[in-house]
Amino acid sequence: GSHDSFSYWVDEKSPVGPDQATAIKRLARISLVRKIMKKWSVTQNLTFKEQLEGGIRYFDLRVSSKPGEIGREIYFIHGLFGIKVWDGLKEMNSFLEQHPKEVIFLDFNHFYAMDDSHHHFLINRIHSAFESKLCCVECVEYVTLLYMWEKKHQVLTIYHHPLYQEYPFLWPGNKMPAPWANTTNVHKLLQFLETTLGERSRYGTFHVSQAILTPRVKTIAWHLIRGLKNTLVLRNLPMILNWVKAQKPGVMGVNIITSDFVELVDFAATVIALNNFLLDEDESAT
Repeated sequence: GSHDSFSYWVDEKSPVGPDQATAIKRLARISLVRKIMKKWSVTQNLTFKEQLEGGIRYFDLRVSSKPGEIGREIYFIHGLFGIKVWDGLKEMNSFLEQHPKEVIFLDFNHFYAMDDSHHHFLINRIHSAFESKLCCVECVEYVTLLYMWEKKHQVLTIYHHPLYQEYPFLWPGNKMPAPWANTTNVHKLLQFLETTLGERSRYGTFHVSQAILTPRVKTIAWHLIRGLKNTLVLRNLPMILNWVKAQKPGVMGVNIITSDFVELVDFAATVIALNNFLLDEDESAT
């Protein structure tokens, strides 16, 4: 999976998003401030299509309306506004049309400046984009690739808002726990990932290991111009990747792992290769 999957493009010319504090919004009236914000808002370089082609199958999504804009259009957001959600969904669906055995997870986990009418608008967009490809809520253990192929489903949509209850194709947020370390220290991050793996539910949910470092205000202040990638990601990704290589998949092991700038190392290939452990277990059992 990719963290803030949509953030490969954010609009530094648009107003700052409603996910930011009032003080930041005031400061961001200065164009240079928005340029700096972009360096810390962008967590991916690859488009959705490029991420899909590179093996990413879980997408971490934050969305918002644009306050003051006529209509109910919804955009991706991370400090600054990204592309329209509709455009991203169409791009993903185009990939799925060409690869009918591929399955993706869409995790809509943060919503800003959205009332119920915005949510219904967005949910209808999701349905319009994927239609019969959407997998309805089911017991997690039943949802194997074989199950998805037989039903011709390709999309599991997790929706962290009570309105999920009104739509059978929206999975509740509690089916996709994603504990967040909220640290700049790679050693604390890895300890957190180990601890939360040990505490994960044995049955009934998916699980996201967020292998990401989060800048604090002082991190940004001390490294203003360098940005997220040069300050935190490049230096620590090799150690994070080594942790990934040491993992085992399956019950009480890793399930979904997310990273910033997924193309900087062999992240997707390394995660996918963990499945070989499951194949080995199957062979030894037979």
